[in-house]
Amino acid sequence: MNIHGRLIHGSVIDKETRCRHYHGTTDRIAIKFFCCGNWFPCHACHSESGCDRHEVWPKDRFSEKAVLCGACGHELTVAEYLDGASACPSCAAAFNQGCKLHRHFYFE
Repeated sequence: MNIHGRLIHGSVIDKETRCRHYHGTTDRIAIKFFCCGNWFPCHACHSESGCDRHEVWPKDRFSEKAVLCGACGHELTVAEYLDGASACPSCAAAFNQGCKLHRHFYFE
Protein backbone atom coordinates (compact mmCIF):
# COMPACT_ATOMS: atom_id res chain seq x y z
CA MET A 1 0.00 0.00 0.00
CA ASN A 2 1.30 3.47 -0.85
CA ILE A 3 1.19 5.69 2.24
CA HIS A 4 2.64 9.19 2.34
CA GLY A 5 4.61 8.48 -0.81
CA ARG A 6 6.17 5.28 0.57
CA LEU A 7 5.33 1.74 -0.50
CA ILE A 8 4.51 -0.05 2.75
CA HIS A 9 4.78 -3.84 2.42
CA GLY A 10 2.95 -6.42 4.51
CA SER A 11 -0.64 -6.88 5.61
CA VAL A 12 -1.42 -3.16 5.93
CA ILE A 13 -5.04 -2.45 6.82
CA ASP A 14 -5.23 1.36 6.85
CA LYS A 15 -3.60 4.61 5.72
CA GLU A 16 -1.78 5.09 9.05
CA THR A 17 0.29 1.90 8.52
CA ARG A 18 -1.61 -0.37 10.91
CA CYS A 19 -1.45 -4.04 10.01
CA ARG A 20 -3.30 -7.21 10.90
CA HIS A 21 -0.72 -7.92 13.65
CA TYR A 22 -0.69 -4.48 15.31
CA HIS A 23 -3.78 -2.36 14.81
CA GLY A 24 -4.39 -0.38 17.98
CA THR A 25 -5.10 3.34 17.83
CA THR A 26 -1.44 4.24 18.46
CA ASP A 27 0.06 1.63 16.11
CA ARG A 28 0.97 4.13 13.41
CA ILE A 29 4.56 3.71 12.33
CA ALA A 30 6.34 1.83 9.59
CA ILE A 31 9.98 0.85 9.78
CA LYS A 32 12.45 0.64 6.92
CA PHE A 33 14.18 -2.69 7.46
CA PHE A 34 17.95 -2.50 7.32
CA CYS A 35 18.38 -5.81 5.51
CA CYS A 36 16.13 -5.17 2.52
CA GLY A 37 15.42 -1.43 2.59
CA ASN A 38 11.67 -2.04 2.43
CA TRP A 39 9.10 -0.42 4.72
CA PHE A 40 6.91 -2.65 6.92
CA PRO A 41 4.47 -1.97 9.77
CA CYS A 42 6.03 -4.66 11.97
CA HIS A 43 8.49 -7.53 12.29
CA ALA A 44 5.79 -10.13 11.61
CA CYS A 45 4.87 -8.49 8.28
CA HIS A 46 8.58 -8.46 7.40
CA SER A 47 8.98 -12.14 8.30
CA GLU A 48 5.98 -13.06 6.17
CA SER A 49 7.52 -11.23 3.20
CA GLY A 50 10.19 -13.90 2.84
CA CYS A 51 13.24 -11.70 3.40
CA ASP A 52 15.81 -14.22 4.53
CA ARG A 53 18.52 -11.70 5.43
CA HIS A 54 16.98 -10.23 8.59
CA GLU A 55 19.43 -7.66 9.95
CA VAL A 56 18.79 -4.94 12.52
CA TRP A 57 19.91 -1.32 12.24
CA PRO A 58 23.45 -1.04 13.67
CA LYS A 59 24.07 1.66 16.28
CA ASP A 60 26.48 3.50 14.03
CA ARG A 61 23.62 4.10 11.54
CA PHE A 62 21.02 5.41 14.04
CA SER A 63 21.33 8.85 12.43
CA GLU A 64 19.55 7.57 9.31
CA LYS A 65 15.83 7.98 8.71
CA ALA A 66 14.11 4.65 9.14
CA VAL A 67 10.79 5.28 10.94
CA LEU A 68 7.71 6.72 9.23
CA CYS A 69 4.86 8.40 11.12
CA GLY A 70 1.68 6.93 9.68
CA ALA A 71 -0.31 10.01 10.68
CA CYS A 72 1.64 12.70 8.79
CA GLY A 73 4.41 10.95 6.83
CA HIS A 74 7.28 12.53 8.77
CA GLU A 75 10.42 10.38 8.67
CA LEU A 76 12.37 10.03 11.91
CA THR A 77 15.91 8.86 12.40
CA VAL A 78 16.31 5.73 14.47
CA ALA A 79 17.77 7.87 17.29
CA GLU A 80 14.84 10.33 17.18
CA TYR A 81 12.39 7.45 17.43
CA LEU A 82 14.18 5.59 20.22
CA ASP A 83 14.93 8.72 22.25
CA GLY A 84 11.55 10.35 21.61
CA ALA A 85 8.49 10.65 23.76
CA SER A 86 6.43 8.03 21.88
CA ALA A 87 4.95 10.72 19.64
CA CYS A 88 5.73 12.20 16.27
CA PRO A 89 7.93 15.30 16.62
CA SER A 90 6.16 16.81 13.60
CA CYS A 91 2.43 16.27 14.23
CA ALA A 92 2.41 15.03 17.87
CA ALA A 93 0.44 11.88 16.98
CA ALA A 94 0.97 9.30 19.71
CA PHE A 95 2.98 6.17 18.98
CA ASN A 96 2.48 2.88 20.82
CA GLN A 97 4.80 3.05 23.84
CA GLY A 98 4.95 -0.76 23.89
CA CYS A 99 6.74 -0.81 20.53
CA LYS A 100 9.99 0.03 22.27
CA LEU A 101 9.76 -3.37 23.97
CA HIS A 102 10.26 -4.89 20.51
CA ARG A 103 13.26 -2.76 19.56
CA HIS A 104 15.48 -5.86 19.32
CA PHE A 105 13.56 -6.91 16.20
CA TYR A 106 14.63 -3.69 14.44
CA PHE A 107 17.58 -2.00 16.13
CA GLU A 108 20.90 -3.06 17.66
